[in-house]
Amino acid sequence: MKQLGAILLVDDDRHLLSSMADWLREQGYAVDAAASLSEGMAAVGRKAYDLALVDIRLGDGDGFELLAHCRKNYPDTAVVMMTGYGTVEVAIEAIRLGAFDFLTKPLIDEELLVAIERAMNQQKMLEENKSLKAQLDLRFGMENIVGHDHRMRKIFDMIDAVADTRATVLITGESGTGKSLIARAIHRRSSRRDKPFVEVACGALPETLLESELFGHAAGAFTGAVGEKLGKFKLADQGTIFLDEISTASPAMQVKLLRVLQDLEFEQVGGTKTFRVDTRVILATNDDLSRMVAEGRFRQDLYYRINVINIELPPLRERISDIPLLAEHFLRQVCADVGKEVRGLTDEAKAALDRYRWPGNVRELQNVIERAVLLGRSATIGVDDLPPALTAAGNVNVESIAGRSLKEALESPERQIIREVLESNRWNRNLTAEALGINRTTLYKKMKRLGLEDLATAMGR
Repeated sequence: MKQLGAILLVDDDRHLLSSMADWLREQGYAVDAAASLSEGMAAVGRKAYDLALVDIRLGDGDGFELLAHCRKNYPDTAVVMMTGYGTVEVAIEAIRLGAFDFLTKPLIDEELLVAIERAMNQQKMLEENKSLKAQLDLRFGMENIVGHDHRMRKIFDMIDAVADTRATVLITGESGTGKSLIARAIHRRSSRRDKPFVEVACGALPETLLESELFGHAAGAFTGAVGEKLGKFKLADQGTIFLDEISTASPAMQVKLLRVLQDLEFEQVGGTKTFRVDTRVILATNDDLSRMVAEGRFRQDLYYRINVINIELPPLRERISDIPLLAEHFLRQVCADVGKEVRGLTDEAKAALDRYRWPGNVRELQNVIERAVLLGRSATIGVDDLPPALTAAGNVNVESIAGRSLKEALESPERQIIREVLESNRWNRNLTAEALGINRTTLYKKMKRLGLEDLATAMGR
């Protein structure tokens, strides 16, 4: 018979203890028996139990002592208290101290089995929740954000610094750089991690629907509003709300958002009741909000209110050293999801990834790797498994190299890459060498050979 779970039975009535233990074993449970408080304490220290059935009156102590011991040291063990002297007050006290249930002797077989089954199901649910939480931590925690680039390491440090504060965070960067992932990482690193994380794509909804989505609406507020709806701000109470594409908010919506960010108060559409929430706000945009302020398209006071902490994500083309790391990360992830085994990428495929400009950034790279795994038929990903756009990026125009050596033909893209990385690092040689994965001496030699040293001097760098 398949065992249904492990139970510790604690009762100083040895006859009852023996007969109940035998009966529970017949039902399919693995049962250990303890005739005293001390034996029960020793048993839970030796072995993990799904459930402890504990009599309140024991020869050498009180069953409540074992309950407190389990709650403090073995929270995964559910405890059901039993007594032949049951009163309402004792039952309430047992539940208040953390007992799952309270049973009065003489025990009825069906009642006991129902209590055990309910306790076991609750423990199973708790274990599943822990597993889901661990998966969330893995998928959305900082451990899932790949990057050795010095700018990414600074971002990791900033996430740790601001995660457990109430400061509003503005995440900026091109589309596909992972702004949502950073927002989730901030939430997962904060004390709000067990509370809701609510994401709203502001650009996906018209203004009228966006207001109802964020703040909710009262019954009868408009045609079709047959009942009250709670908005995302209310649903994110005690947790975090992530407002993506905040630059698309209309002037009227910007006014409403400013009030919520300042006072954390709002009214539903068509309602008069004021709601107050404790919600951490994270926003994101791929637009230049300072330019929009200068052009009068974004409120200056709202911009200053949301730009408390700014996390700017660099585009993938400026994180060349991270491309192979991200590719391998996505490869392992996709293989695990689809149950396919692919060893890695060929050197030619890796070179093609490095040459590409990645207008879609990290999201595009993830899609490329997923496509290659799903459509590829070999044990490794080769150039033929990559989309035409990537392989075309590596093609050399024969006419353009006519009359030049291979070395001369290769210098142009090499010069372009090094200059872009230098510019992104404000011509800091140390940071540029680190980003390119080469030492400083090699970088200096390449800059001199490619005429970049003279350019730096002319620019006062």
